Amino acid sequence: MKRVVSVSLGSSKRDKRVEAEFFGERFLIERIGTDGNLRKFAELLQQIDGKVDAICFGGMDIWIKCGKRKYALREPAKLAKIVKQTPVVDGSALKDTMERKAVHWLQRNGIVDFRKRKVLLVSAVDRFGMAEEFWNLSADLRIGDLAFGLGIPLLIKSQRVYEILGSILLPFIAQLPISWIYPTGKEQEQIKPKFESFYRWAEIVAGDFLLIRKHLPAPSPQSPMPLLSKIILTNTTTKEDVELLRQIGVSMLITTTPELDGRTFGTNVMEGVIVAYLQRRPEELTQEDYMQALKNLRWQPNVRKLKT
Repeated sequence: MKRVVSVSLGSSKRDKRVEAEFFGERFLIERIGTDGNLRKFAELLQQIDGKVDAICFGGMDIWIKCGKRKYALREPAKLAKIVKQTPVVDGSALKDTMERKAVHWLQRNGIVDFRKRKVLLVSAVDRFGMAEEFWNLSADLRIGDLAFGLGIPLLIKSQRVYEILGSILLPFIAQLPISWIYPTGKEQEQIKPKFESFYRWAEIVAGDFLLIRKHLPAPSPQSPMPLLSKIILTNTTTKEDVELLRQIGVSMLITTTPELDGRTFGTNVMEGVIVAYLQRRPEELTQEDYMQALKNLRWQPNVRKLKT
């Protein structure tokens, strides 16, 4: 049995261990949270290096992208160098393939028509492929990197403006501690309502679920279901997350990764599954390799209606 382990900087309360079948083979998939502790994260990497088939970075990206440029985040890149034997992935390759494909699959199958729809993508630097496909389909897209990543209450509409800002800011942002730009540890357990007007404006909210969840509007007597009839496009959701979205009125939850025992894992885990199956280093694989693997898996997004 192949073993794929996601080591996450996130809360250990979201840990999961499940067996599943992919490509006709059995896989043991584990998610182990380190509660924001970088030293514990590093120690765990050392413990499992050479003992598992793929190591997946969760709760942080190694690579982020804007336009044609890629940037390595300083802390995750340093941690990745600890691993000497086992292939390391962060999900970025699948975000640039599977998530592009997901947008077009939903459009082509008439599940979601993105044309002219109001789409809030909470962060595009870790999902630039998805952002590009929204723009290609003429969605009314707003990018939330400044708000959800840096706390600056502004959304970006123009692709050109986004790429210019990215080229200026990302070399500096890449040097910041990961906890400054992404919820880690116990912060993942908290919801601090913010940017309510952004959520209310959108018809579709897309991107990293922990960033979406981080500032969800709270129900009130005036608005008991603040996300009434919204569509969420994401992954890494638990049973508790699904119930939360149902309670605040979300009509449809779409995840780009499959549901395993009530949990949808991140793209990092699915990338780890593919790398473990192909038994090749991530740097040796092309977009075509990932697309063929998805075809062999008969992959498609997981669509779940929450409101009857």
